[in-house]
Amino acid sequence: MKFVQLAKTIQAEGLAPVYLIEGEEAYFRDHAVESIRAACRLTNPALNDARYEGESLKGEGLADLRRALETLPFFDEKRLVRAYEFYPTEREWESFFKTYAADPSPSTVFLIVNAGRKANAADLRRKAGVTYVDCSRENEETLSRWLFGVARRQGLQMDADAAALMVRYCAQDAARMKLETEKLAAILGESGRVTRAAVEEYVAKDTEYKIYELTQAASRKNYALFSEILSDMLEKGSDEHAVLAALVSHYRTLTEVTGMSGPDAEVAKALGVKPYAVQKNREAARRLGKERVESLYLALYALSSGARSGSCTKTGALFGAIAKIFFV
Repeated sequence: MKFVQLAKTIQAEGLAPVYLIEGEEAYFRDHAVESIRAACRLTNPALNDARYEGESLKGEGLADLRRALETLPFFDEKRLVRAYEFYPTEREWESFFKTYAADPSPSTVFLIVNAGRKANAADLRRKAGVTYVDCSRENEETLSRWLFGVARRQGLQMDADAAALMVRYCAQDAARMKLETEKLAAILGESGRVTRAAVEEYVAKDTEYKIYELTQAASRKNYALFSEILSDMLEKGSDEHAVLAALVSHYRTLTEVTGMSGPDAEVAKALGVKPYAVQKNREAARRLGKERVESLYLALYALSSGARSGSCTKTGALFGAIAKIFFV
């Protein structure tokens, strides 16, 4: 199941005996653990919440974990056993945990909490008796829906376009979105309404989103907007070479999409981006023209190489790139 479904599933069906909580989104993993922990209603966590780290779960450590799963809770109805970054091999799973997953202790909840998967490890998602909680990074639509719930719990109303913009400003980072929502609740007060204007005024933009705005301004040859964004980035600590590298990457992408035929979806799959991004980049490339896009990419690449080799300063290379984009 997806992380966003976990709370409702626990409420409707109760706790499962064995969970695999897996995915790169640390906030979702931590929140999933806390949701399950809260449902266990532990009054004596020192006795009934056992935590194991992956590096200790080798050899005798596996046997210790197996024994912990069969230990009865003390003065609580449930016992929680957590194993972090635990990647047993197929043989280790068969030897120590297969029989337990088939007939788990009714008083124990076993959590395996992993950031990802490893090549030589057993695929725990497919094991019988294991409830998989997907904590991978979600798409913008799913995160927007989740953000509505976060805002509602803070006593806020949130407009749809405000939620979508906030997801982009926070670079789809759930922990940042939650913190920014709490900040908005403090600013707007109880029953406040989060509008697009409120997000633009109060939510800090992620560097990735600022770079997106910068490259879009460059593609549209909007020098005033480009200068405003660039000045803000440099004042807040962005490095000139990092900005130049982003511009080089942008024009390289425009060059690639001009040279590729086929539907947006196919090109997106080949480049490892979203179809919407391909659509926008193709529009930008058409505005500039194929020859202009290619010449800008080569010119900016040469300036970036010069800054790295020391033949020019990074500041000089960046302002040389700006001249090429807007004034040549």
